[in-house]
Amino acid sequence: MSTNKRGLFIAFEGGDGAGKSTQSALLTDSLRALGRTVVSTREPGGTPIGERLRALVLDHGHGEIDPRSEALIFAAARAAHASQVIRPALRRNEVVLTDRYIDSSVAYQGAGRSLGEDRVLSLNEWATDGLRPDLTVLLDVPPAEGRDRRTAGDGSEDRLESEPDDFHARIRRTFLDLAAADPDRYLVLDARRAVEELSRRILDRVKMLLP
Repeated sequence: MSTNKRGLFIAFEGGDGAGKSTQSALLTDSLRALGRTVVSTREPGGTPIGERLRALVLDHGHGEIDPRSEALIFAAARAAHASQVIRPALRRNEVVLTDRYIDSSVAYQGAGRSLGEDRVLSLNEWATDGLRPDLTVLLDVPPAEGRDRRTAGDGSEDRLESEPDDFHARIRRTFLDLAAADPDRYLVLDARRAVEELSRRILDRVKMLLP
């Protein structure tokens, strides 16, 4: 983490269908109501190049993407995101909320694609120059329930969402292991709880960190 960082950096993590986008949006509204300047962003994405890479790696129809290429694409998008969006906002003393960050690559490519969690972590720490969140909110959801949530609407799933449940089970275990290894930096919540309850607990934790 940069020594000149003055803002607050929060990442939302969890399996597909956990409700990260919903909780990030609710926290954004709550913090803005408190007078805070909030940058709400996502990964992969957040920058013009990141959004193009997002479409390339998540949308169907681009042909086969091998695991190493997939990991490198995510890392490239994250490098741009950290350099162009997150660090400048933190230097302006703003609150940055990102829907996914490094933990997602460690879980999805490191464990899900069996590339090795330590190897993927090292790649992404280099890509971000060691920038880590002050808090990671982990919304934990069983893979089957996550799939039910994702397909409750139009039923469309991206490349990673459409992987089988055992793939998503490995991802879930990795997220929980990451949180267990650094509990002070994580807030782990059961994503099956009521949206309002989750939102309240997240806001209470974030208020403790606000400068």
